[in-house]
Amino acid sequence: MSPPSIARRRSRVRRNSQNQPARSAGWSSLRSSLRGLQATEQPRAARVPIIIFAGDHGIVAQGVSAYPQGVTIAMMANFASGGAAISVLARELGSNLEVVDAGTLAQEAIAGVVTDKPRQGTRDFSVEVALTPTELAFAFEAGQRAVARAAAGRPDLLIFGEMGIGNTTTSAAVAASLLGISAEEIAGSGTGVDAAGRAHKARVIDAAIARHGVAGASPEKILCAVGGLEIAAICGAIIAAAQARIPVLIDGFIVSVAALAAVRLNASCQPFLLPSHQSAEHGHRLVLRALNVQPLISLDLRLGEGSGAAIALPLVRLACSLHNGMATFAQANVPDRPA
Repeated sequence: MSPPSIARRRSRVRRNSQNQPARSAGWSSLRSSLRGLQATEQPRAARVPIIIFAGDHGIVAQGVSAYPQGVTIAMMANFASGGAAISVLARELGSNLEVVDAGTLAQEAIAGVVTDKPRQGTRDFSVEVALTPTELAFAFEAGQRAVARAAAGRPDLLIFGEMGIGNTTTSAAVAASLLGISAEEIAGSGTGVDAAGRAHKARVIDAAIARHGVAGASPEKILCAVGGLEIAAICGAIIAAAQARIPVLIDGFIVSVAALAAVRLNASCQPFLLPSHQSAEHGHRLVLRALNVQPLISLDLRLGEGSGAAIALPLVRLACSLHNGMATFAQANVPDRPA
């Protein structure tokens, strides 16, 4: 029997003997996953670095975003300087925050940001492929390099976040292609476009998918045709984390789409995905369903940045504490159920 299997069996015995009614705690599946993945009877969620990948998207030229493209670079600097929401959450959680420019339009390095990109932004996928195979491979490797840096600190979990004006359009295009559905079923309002804007976004996506012929295609072909550099980097990071046996607390729609692509590329990633929340983005529930996962919380979040996963992290920590610290029936001198 493998070490994870032994740990899972021993921990199940401990859980069943703790002084609580059978199946009384909804966090049981979460802690069961953690202890199995970490191959320990004492699951942990203390060391949880957060890595934000940023990228720009040529599709913004088609009027699919409510915000100008310059916001991506400004927010990336805000992350690094400590003023963004995820920066505040990382400080409160005691998590190291790394920001990676995986493909923004920034022409110069930004203080506190790791630059690791093959080009400045993707091409407009409504008129040409977003990425070449070489650029896609570079983005995968950028994600792998980020995980290698984080792994040096022996993390218990990892959180990946994203930033990129236009990336809900890109993510919806990737998801629609992977799932073989229309953009209308999955495209949301993103940064706040109105109903007409969402309908326009869906038309742009459907036309691009038809143009490139990627409905139901391989993940690599889809990511080249309509993908984003930060999305590809997260995809590569998820695969690298799974290979290093590090669980990943998955954030919202965009990160979940990257996770779906990662699972389609390498199905062995699936057990290492711990979903944090269901966001307000229109198609997120469809992606979670495709991943066959149940989110911990649903608060209608739509901020991105890894913020939903960061907000859910205290629940994961509490689940670990309950498992590790709760007395058994015998230790508490509480009569158990009759055999």
